[in-house]
Amino acid sequence: MCGTPGRRGASWWRDRRWRAEALYAMGAPARSETDVETSFGSTHVYRYGPSDPAAESRTPIVLIHGAGYSSAMWYPDTPGLSLDRPVYAFDTPGDANRSVHREPMWQPERAAQWMDEALDALGLDRVHLVGSSYGGWLVLNQAHRQPGRLASVTALDPGGLEKVGLRFFAWVFVSLFATLAPEALRPRLAKWLDQPVIAVPEMRKWIQLGARAYRIRRPAPLPLAEDALRSIRTPLYVIMGKHSLLVHPKRQLERVPRLVPGARAEIITATGHGPQIDHPDVVNARMLSFMKDVDSLDPAAAGA
Repeated sequence: MCGTPGRRGASWWRDRRWRAEALYAMGAPARSETDVETSFGSTHVYRYGPSDPAAESRTPIVLIHGAGYSSAMWYPDTPGLSLDRPVYAFDTPGDANRSVHREPMWQPERAAQWMDEALDALGLDRVHLVGSSYGGWLVLNQAHRQPGRLASVTALDPGGLEKVGLRFFAWVFVSLFATLAPEALRPRLAKWLDQPVIAVPEMRKWIQLGARAYRIRRPAPLPLAEDALRSIRTPLYVIMGKHSLLVHPKRQLERVPRLVPGARAEIITATGHGPQIDHPDVVNARMLSFMKDVDSLDPAAAGA
């Protein structure tokens, strides 16, 4: 069930790595990179950090990207987030990135085990966990199954709340073809599809390379049952795009706070599935405000 490269082999990996490095260069400079071993393979981790010693002591953020991506997708967000506190960005095994995937981990209990092992290997006992899309499912699943290390969870237009419908897969399919459109048409297509990556040359080429030569071998995750959501006690913040095709934002705006005690839910206008890409300053500010609120109520976060 592991994701694997196609026949294009080493040349594809070199090209995609070069494209990823171009995206990383658009974000904050990483202070370090490391590989941590888990039962499912090695996880590549980028570490970003503030220069202010006081900010260095705050509860760190861990970023979990969406399906088919790497941690390079966080390039709009790492500059703002890492000014406030340490940031760790994981390359999720099974996607086209620098992690090495050896054992299946798409099952909910295995996904939670992977994340807990990776956090433990980094020596992180308490984190603010942030996930986008499939990464949103991973962080919701973690809050349900293994919340011990979590100070809070922020889910950005996440999987895990609803069954992935045909409208989302159709949007992904059309968006992929839109990356092949003439350059003059791309900004209009990006706006029409609420797909900002079409207009970013580095990301557009990176997605094309991955689609041609990498196969993700895992099923779409099933949504968490209502009883599972009710079990979550970790402070939760869900941010959705108004034009999302993965979730029904208005439905979840009412549903999430009703099922998860104390949860926040919010809709960001003028965006679809990528609020943190379309509006990084707005989303970063709201996430950091939420995290500070959580830290202020928790004695364990005295450094905040």
